[in-house]
Amino acid sequence: MDILFVLIPLSVVLALVVLAGLWWAVYRGQFEDIEEEGRRIFEEDKE
Repeated sequence: MDILFVLIPLSVVLALVVLAGLWWAVYRGQFEDIEEEGRRIFEEDKE
């Protein structure tokens, strides 16, 4: 039973970290154009 006093706050903190990471990625524009990466594979290198 004592382990729940550690695991419950730890899981809440972990969930907040994951949500903060997702918010950061959306805020920084990581999901703006997800189709571009798929098209980029088929294009030839210009180097």
